Amino acid sequence: MKLFVGLGNPGAKYAGNRHNIGFMALDQIAADHGFSPWKAKFQGQLSEGSIGREKSILLKPQTFMNNSGQSVGEALRFFKLTPADVMVFHDELDLAPGKCRVKQGGGHAGHNGLRSIHAHIGADYGRVRLGVGHPGHKDAVAGYVLRDFPKADQGWLDDLLRGIADGAPSLALGDSGKFMNAVALRVAPPRSSTGTEGGKPAKRTQSSPQAAPEKAAATKAATPPAPEAPLAEDARSPMQKLLDKFK
Repeated sequence: MKLFVGLGNPGAKYAGNRHNIGFMALDQIAADHGFSPWKAKFQGQLSEGSIGREKSILLKPQTFMNNSGQSVGEALRFFKLTPADVMVFHDELDLAPGKCRVKQGGGHAGHNGLRSIHAHIGADYGRVRLGVGHPGHKDAVAGYVLRDFPKADQGWLDDLLRGIADGAPSLALGDSGKFMNAVALRVAPPRSSTGTEGGKPAKRTQSSPQAAPEKAAATKAATPPAPEAPLAEDARSPMQKLLDKFK
């Protein structure tokens, strides 16, 4: 069994925040893989189902971000799981928007949700780091993550969440490489090899009508002149040449 945990803050006020991208990822997985309706349990919202061949539990802690570990710890103990069975989806400031990385174990890098989980179950759980970008200064971080994604970000956000749901069966089996490939196919689909760019025919360079005479003139100027024909040899005798001068 796998326990997928999405981090965020409860309530409509926070639903569209960058900090809630972990909740968004689990909502997409639940919708695409036919999970049960969400129910209140373990100080969180719980949904059960299967991802591929793996029985899985989805958990969205409702303790607010800073106390996420309380909910995760309760669920872990109830299902008799180990930290290695847990995969946490969370926002990542140090990744560009739309980027996704999988990591097993390690530090919390100052993320308060991860810090709380560390305190309750240790550091040996997996993480799916979801890039939201950085505001540029540490003093601006709190306000940045607690603001909604702007409309301009909805395109890549939707692609990222759908890619996560596509790759969830591979992630449940522990194949992070296949999971990342599934995400990449949504976020950055491969270009066609049939001479198209983004689904449109490749542009061909054409010379303008005005350029044709100029090109012809340039070609003419670049053509070397033909060599002059040699003069025919004068076969007259010296006496004949002298007489011809007085004619």
